[in-house]
Amino acid sequence: MTDWRTDPTFAMCRDVVDGAALASYSGGPFDVRAVVAGILPASRRGPDLDAVPWGNFPHGNEARDAVRSLRDGGETGADATRVLGGLCADDSRAAAALAVPFLVPLAIDPHHPHRAAALAVLSGPARARHHGVASREEFLLHRNDPRRDAADSHDDYGYEVTGYPAGWSVAAARAAITTHSSALLPLLADSDPTVRVDAAYALATAADPDRVIRTALTTGSAAEGDAMVRAALLLATAEITRAHPHPPALAWLRERWNDRAEAAEARLAAAVGWLCLTDRSAPEDLRRTVDTLADDERARAMQTLPWMNAASGAGEPGLLRCRRCMLHPEQPDPETALWDSLF
Repeated sequence: MTDWRTDPTFAMCRDVVDGAALASYSGGPFDVRAVVAGILPASRRGPDLDAVPWGNFPHGNEARDAVRSLRDGGETGADATRVLGGLCADDSRAAAALAVPFLVPLAIDPHHPHRAAALAVLSGPARARHHGVASREEFLLHRNDPRRDAADSHDDYGYEVTGYPAGWSVAAARAAITTHSSALLPLLADSDPTVRVDAAYALATAADPDRVIRTALTTGSAAEGDAMVRAALLLATAEITRAHPHPPALAWLRERWNDRAEAAEARLAAAVGWLCLTDRSAPEDLRRTVDTLADDERARAMQTLPWMNAASGAGEPGLLRCRRCMLHPEQPDPETALWDSLF
């Protein structure tokens, strides 16, 4: 990748760090929210890749080339998704957010060879500051509202490694997913369970004021025969409910983790989701359920869920990290111990 300091946005980022008002750049050519908003009206028909100012954003040209490679459907498609996923992993999401309107048409095309790969990476920029996060206070939390463009803030996401306001990248990606949510919803019934999981992960980041997505998630969970997919649908329901509160969802999740006939993976997902939607003390029956079901083997299996994969850290699987942070905060953090051992 090229040196991000040569990108045009670096001047904006440097000015903001030096005290310039972020609002003065809102809606301009370096505001990825504004650029994505300009793409969205044409995104269902297939936007013009070369008409987008990729070069205005850190690593934009690499993101453009990755999207082009995915569109072409060649053997390099897997490498292209690694580029886009790597941008998010490296905390440089702006260009990846710009790619989202181009990824959705690929993800919903049942004949595209890289549809699953495109779906797996398209919601990456819609979340920030969530890797290794597993506490009740932070897990499944959206710090900004995808319906609102905050001109003078970045919604508590801080800045990306390039200096770009992370909240702008997140808002742009979520706006694109929200716009395409009706096209993504049918993927919850796809024949491929991995597609169903990744569709739930993406849809959980969308704005859902009318509860259309939440209804699809809860209805889908009742009919879902795959335990891991059902767990994904429950986590997605909790995440979208955290962004758009709906009190009945709390009781519904409690029913799910209390149901002994339910699969262990789904019960654990429901328990984690319930804990994130309330500040009530964890009931003893929930503690027993989680402590009994969350063993090492199941934790490794549930790493296939993107929520749990993101929550993991220092060799600690996401499920076990959630159990420790949410129910046993007195236990030592392996990640802290690892860092302490290095210094």
